[in-house]
Amino acid sequence: MRETKNFLYEQVARIGKAVASPKRLELVELLCQGEKTVEMLAEQAEVSVKLASAHLKELRLARLVDTRKDGKYVLYRLASTSVADLWVHLRSEAEERLVELQVALAELVAHGDELEGLDHRAILKRAAAGEVLVLDVRPADEFAAAHLPHARSLPVDELKRRLAELPKDTPVVAYCRGPFCLMAKDAVDLLRRHGFSAFHLTDGVAEWRALGLPIETLTEAPRA
Repeated sequence: MRETKNFLYEQVARIGKAVASPKRLELVELLCQGEKTVEMLAEQAEVSVKLASAHLKELRLARLVDTRKDGKYVLYRLASTSVADLWVHLRSEAEERLVELQVALAELVAHGDELEGLDHRAILKRAAAGEVLVLDVRPADEFAAAHLPHARSLPVDELKRRLAELPKDTPVVAYCRGPFCLMAKDAVDLLRRHGFSAFHLTDGVAEWRALGLPIETLTEAPRA
């Protein structure tokens, strides 16, 4: 009986071991945005393709990540949306328990204060009515894979040259991959420097879905 109990705990521990690496957690967060090749993941996580492959192998062994072939490409994806929920809950628990993380996150959300009194469904309602512009500043393929309702895609690296497309009289709410992502913060900083009323929504697609809120998709995302 003891051997059986040991085996059961060992199997659960496989998940803990798989997510016990900061870089593997980052890869999971990236895959929350949609399917990606190992080359895309390596570039976005700022590691070598060899190291990204090694981390992905560990995640696959724990059945957290799966693959599929798309022509000459091998695409990595989360095994299910419950893996995205696992990431969101793990990060949320860490934020609840760790003061160091709370302090670090507070420095990223300098422009989030004004949204505290506005819940997610209220943002949806105001976006549907055209009272706010929800801006998705992630890469276009991530927007295609999944995005918040009524959001407009405008990747942060295109934002500066496309500012004229945005209405100056409508508040902008920018979001990216979640609380650890800096793209929305950079977008808000840029927008405010150019006279826009802009705010940072820290939740991304994974957090939105974990709350049971609606997510929209386009046709199959383009592959790089």
